[in-house]
Amino acid sequence: MGKRSRKQRAPRPAAAAAAPKPPSRSEIRNAEARANLKPLAPGERPVAVTIGAVLTFIAASVNIVFYAAGEKIQGTRPALGGILFFTALMYAMAWGLWRARYWAVLGLEGLLGILLVIFSLFALRAETLADVVISIAILVPSGALFWFLIKAMARIQMPERPR
Repeated sequence: MGKRSRKQRAPRPAAAAAAPKPPSRSEIRNAEARANLKPLAPGERPVAVTIGAVLTFIAASVNIVFYAAGEKIQGTRPALGGILFFTALMYAMAWGLWRARYWAVLGLEGLLGILLVIFSLFALRAETLADVVISIAILVPSGALFWFLIKAMARIQMPERPR
């Protein structure tokens, strides 16, 4: 199309462009929620983070015990390096959770998110009642812990980056 056939827009008045947009209802609710959050006191640890630390420590310990007992996955023993790496990572996360570190809570949230997706898909393909019960037995507590860790993460707050 030629330049003449396009309709020209009228310039906007300067006063209309400078008028601030009022905040939305969700922005107002978010601001209220942030105002009501209290940062953790020194040495304080939210209950959800404590539960996460204990469960992570138990999972890492069970991982080592099962490997030492000679357990096999799909008929073969897993590689020792992989088991040691994953277990060390879990112990580091348990330590970070115990100390209420943001990165550890974020890592546990990631693992719980993956767990929730896997067991949701498992529940969709469930063939027996036992499969459904197992899925629900994993999904409900994992989902609850995931939910409560979100507020704990907000209270821990991201550490300030050094400038």
